[in-house]
Amino acid sequence: MNRSFVKNKLELGYKDELHNYDIFPKVVASGKATAITIKPLGWHAAFQAGESYNLAVCPLDEGVAWDYPNRSNDHILEVVPDADGCIRFSFDFFGEQEFFIRLNDGKSFNLELSVFAVGADLVGRYPFRGDLHMHTRRSDGSQAPEIVAANYRKTGYDFTVISDHMRYYPSLDAIAAYADARVEFVIIPGEEVHLPKDFPNHVNDVHILNFGGAYSINALVEGSENQKDAGGDAPERRAILPNPPPVRSKEEFWAEIDAYAEGLAIPEGIERFTYACCHWIFNEIKKGGGLGIFCHPYWISNVYQVPPAFVDYMMETHPFGAFEVLGGENYYEQNGLQTIQYYEDRAKGRKYPIVGSTDSHRSVNNRNSHICSTFVFAPENTREALIQSIQDFYSVAVDTISAEPRFVGEMRLARYACFLEKEFFPLHDELCFEEGRAMKDYVCGVPGAKEELAFLHGRMKAQREKYFAF
Repeated sequence: MNRSFVKNKLELGYKDELHNYDIFPKVVASGKATAITIKPLGWHAAFQAGESYNLAVCPLDEGVAWDYPNRSNDHILEVVPDADGCIRFSFDFFGEQEFFIRLNDGKSFNLELSVFAVGADLVGRYPFRGDLHMHTRRSDGSQAPEIVAANYRKTGYDFTVISDHMRYYPSLDAIAAYADARVEFVIIPGEEVHLPKDFPNHVNDVHILNFGGAYSINALVEGSENQKDAGGDAPERRAILPNPPPVRSKEEFWAEIDAYAEGLAIPEGIERFTYACCHWIFNEIKKGGGLGIFCHPYWISNVYQVPPAFVDYMMETHPFGAFEVLGGENYYEQNGLQTIQYYEDRAKGRKYPIVGSTDSHRSVNNRNSHICSTFVFAPENTREALIQSIQDFYSVAVDTISAEPRFVGEMRLARYACFLEKEFFPLHDELCFEEGRAMKDYVCGVPGAKEELAFLHGRMKAQREKYFAF
């Protein structure tokens, strides 16, 4: 393949190949010989029967063969299409990296596809795209919880949480809306936690997400919006535990946090009640098997929502389960500075899981409705597996403020995410759209939608099994 073709192709970002040729599997285990199939998608893309093709396997990390001749970068095979029109070859993909598969006939035909080899710890982990922070009409959002879920499925999400302000029950409503339908989209129970304040001594306005906790944190204190709207009955304030913790009065709650603070070594200059309340909330979320997320501290709400000195102490002690390094605003001061905070903390030896979320309040016709997301590399798309995988540092935050995605996280996972964004998710998202549209039809009472969902069910799993050679 001539150099000018490769250079121009990479500069222009051509992706016609993704829709004209199917290469599978796309993700393989490193250090293991794997059989690869290249299938033309339509007669316009067909290989010439009996024609001999040169196939080059080009590891991304080894440099070009003419400049680095002593590295393992020159792998040329000669292949011929099989009787079914597909080209097949086997290769021992080494290291953890992307491999360009370049095919040419020595004349005018040039094709480039890609395969990614992952290390042993990523074998068996699939990429799931999701959102860990969004709102509906049940608080200050625009659409019903079940509609929000369908709209995000349409745009390529595998999971989401309904995390309305002060209310847990909307997430249960969204889950219940699809209880009798067969869907592969996962709705996680949750809420944004805001507990009663008593100015000036008992104040905490740090925003915290309860992602997947078994019970409502908001409903642990009398007078919460969750109780006002849905009542104090246990079914409306828990998803999993048969008996959530008892409810206390506001006064009992404030006294409890004051006492809780006595057991924490909170330094001068850090608001005792605020920090102790955050610590207590994160601990309660953990008790419920959930992931407590420290949200958007650099959000400008009049001024920074959380003083940077307080943020730094939170990062030093990190009582939270994950940090929302990317959130729902498009100005630099939020996501840009939170990203710098994360990388500077890593340089200081502070390590904590990260996520990216939209903090969406409107799921359509809104520039910020898909501004950030999270890739979680998990063995399955379940509440338990997603939470555990994030806690085990198998997540990448995705910034889609600009046309080209930016990834925040560990280098190896960000490299993998770059590949997936180009080579896997466009195909994945096509299937998501069809299920999401049927989900919306179903909750809107369109005849035949339930049957359509049953027909579509299982395709996402089949796609993963096809493209990931685990």
